[in-house]
Amino acid sequence: MKMMKNFKQIVSAGAIACMMFVSPVLHADVPYPVEYYLPNIHGKSLTTPTGWGAAYGTVFAGFAMTSPAPYSHNSDGAAVVGIGIGNPVKNLGLQASLVNLDVSEWDRYALNLHLHRYLGGAKSIAIGVENILLSDGSDSDESYYVVFSQGILSEPFIKKSNGSSTLHYSIGAGTGMYGNKSPLDIAAGKGKHGTYAFANVAYELFDELNVIADWNGVNLNAGISKTFLIGGSVPIVIVLGAADLTKNSGDGVRFIAGVGTGITL
Repeated sequence: MKMMKNFKQIVSAGAIACMMFVSPVLHADVPYPVEYYLPNIHGKSLTTPTGWGAAYGTVFAGFAMTSPAPYSHNSDGAAVVGIGIGNPVKNLGLQASLVNLDVSEWDRYALNLHLHRYLGGAKSIAIGVENILLSDGSDSDESYYVVFSQGILSEPFIKKSNGSSTLHYSIGAGTGMYGNKSPLDIAAGKGKHGTYAFANVAYELFDELNVIADWNGVNLNAGISKTFLIGGSVPIVIVLGAADLTKNSGDGVRFIAGVGTGITL
């Protein structure tokens, strides 16, 4: 199996590592002004980056799959391990992750780097590079991006019970997979390029579960995310969704799913 463009994003910072940064908001009766509230702890994106990232010595791991892979009858999968260091509140946080692009062979790897800064008021910004290929045989492009994220800190989108925002969005722009379509898309007459701009929005619908939509530069995706806390501190992040909802790329709607966890050392 070959790893298809954008799919592996559901095991990256957007779905896993940002949970480590926002976890300090999990306190009942938070005695802080609203400007100190943070986004909730559930996934904010399916296939696009967010301005949040892992830091403070956090290590994380995750797995994602799609069924079927684009222009294939087979499923595909990817896995990631990574670490976040630094302090994005005082200076900068750096998240580095190693992605296995094909779990059927375990011989295709890439490195992702994500540098992020917390701006206050539930806002964060990041720049990054993905798919720095460490092996041959992948169809994923080396891609650079910049992204801004914000949790809305106004009524009715705040939860005073735990100091979090229920509505979150990101906007960004990137190169590579955020605008270049795959050779199979080109052969199918779907054009060579997308928008090179991406966005995501997440809303806490009920019972601390986020509904998510994102545009990754070439197609629209939608899904849900929920974080379960083991022992009150170890998160298990689950993401379920549908990708390629338009005819702009791919050969039909496909199911995507991801699961991840992390701890602060």
